[in-house]
Parts: sequence; structure tokens; C-alpha cells
Amino acid sequence: MAQPAGSGLWQDVRIAPVEIALPDGVGYTLRAYRLSTAVEPPEIDPESATHDSYDAAAATVLAQRRRGQEDVEEEEEEFEDDGGEPIPVDFRDSALAAEGLEPADEDEDDEIADSDEVVEEDVPIFLGRRGKVYLFRSTEKLAEFVRSDAEHDLTQLDTWPELSKRITAADVEPDEDDQYELDLVVQNLRGVPDSWDHTLLIRAGELARDLGYALRMEPVIASLSGGSPLDDLDETLRAAEAGGPKAFFAKRKLRKMGEQQVAIGWRTIIGKISAAVDWRD
Repeated sequence: MAQPAGSGLWQDVRIAPVEIALPDGVGYTLRAYRLSTAVEPPEIDPESATHDSYDAAAATVLAQRRRGQEDVEEEEEEFEDDGGEPIPVDFRDSALAAEGLEPADEDEDDEIADSDEVVEEDVPIFLGRRGKVYLFRSTEKLAEFVRSDAEHDLTQLDTWPELSKRITAADVEPDEDDQYELDLVVQNLRGVPDSWDHTLLIRAGELARDLGYALRMEPVIASLSGGSPLDDLDETLRAAEAGGPKAFFAKRKLRKMGEQQVAIGWRTIIGKISAAVDWRD
């Protein structure tokens, strides 16, 4: 299988083009992952800022979920109907719980923040500024913007000067794993659970978590945090995709989920993401 035209470039600069389909259209942007200690927190417009307590434990969980490295052994009974709705919990505590840690007391906050084990994790950073992600409807416009001297969050990366010199429109060819169809999520969830597109929904969750963290969107992070209905959906979809004996119980659990509830939840998330988009052309 032939590699994308600019694959060598993107490997060199450790930045990747991303394609996002939203109700307003399809756009291209850039995303990178760097250690949380190597990048500055984004400058957020005070009028749009909604969340400031993104600690290292939260970043750890987001990065691990993205890479699919949360290898937690679960009993098949977990996928039995528990007769109730998952209870949303505090985002920070759920992040620690996913790491197998007890929620810290307030007096222990500094110890967690100073821990190398949780700090040294990759976090997402997008092409954008002040709580907005820039989307371009054409690869030509994206490449033109990258070559400009405009200010944005990615200029802090040490590889940015190289990208701005080398990029061409032909290089902007996102890998399949970096293509997200958020415009299809709600429509897909309105069907019966057996017709849900697992890959579509899992990828949508990965992008939403990245954007929620990078743009400091508390409603998005809260909606997908551990213990929430949408996080429960995500975990069950992953179990169904993994196959084996657990997949049977996961698929049965999916059939018992409320289609309307998850569709409404995702519609809210997509609305928040759409509001954070700055269409640049």
C-alpha cells in the first residue's frame, strides 16, 4: 500500500494533518502530540474559557486512550445489565481511577502534579489559538497558512520552522486514522444498536477527547469522562470490537443502551466542537 505523499515530512516534524467532517463541512487542520512538560498551556479567551484544572493525571488518561494502551482486564459480568445509568463523576477523580489510583485529597495535589510518572505523557495540541481550532476547506489554503507568519499554538514546536519551509498542498493527505466523520455520528446513533458503526464512534470519541483537552472545553471533557454514559458507550464499543467471549456480552449491553440518550449527548458534543471551530477560508 502506497504511503501518503507527505508521510516522510510528517514523520520528520512529528505533526500530522487531520481531516474533520462537521455539519458545516469538511476541513483540514494539524495536530501534534508532545510531552505536557514541553508545551505551554493554550492561551484561552476569558469569555470562552470553561475549564482550568487539567492536571497531569487527566492528560495521561487522554493520551493512553488515544493510543489504545488501556489494557484493563474486565470480567465478562461487567457487561451484564446493571439496571441503572452510569453515574458521571468528577473528571479528575475518574482520570486517577482509570490509572488504578485513589482520588487524591486536596493536600496531595502538589505531589500528583510533581510526579514524573504522570507528567511525562503526550498531550494533544492543534493548529489554532485562544481556544479555537483552525479548519481549512482546502489543502491549498492550509499549506498557504502554514507558510505564513501567523501566530498560533503550533509555532512553539521546535519542528514548526521546518514544516513551514517544506509543506505543499500535496503533502496534506491525512492517514485513515486521522479522518473523522463527526457529521455522521448522530445519524448513526439514531439507528438500532446493531447498526452502529463502532469504528466511526470510537474515532469520534478519540478526537473529541483530544479537542476537549487541547481547547479546554469542560462540557466535552465532562461528557466523555469516566463513569459518564458516553464513556460507558465507548468502553462497550471497544469490547465489542475486540472480539472473543467478551464481545458477546458487550454487544448485548449495546442493545440495552438508550439510543436517544447517547444521540443527544453526542449532538451536544458536536455542537460544542463546531462552536470552537474557526473556518479560515
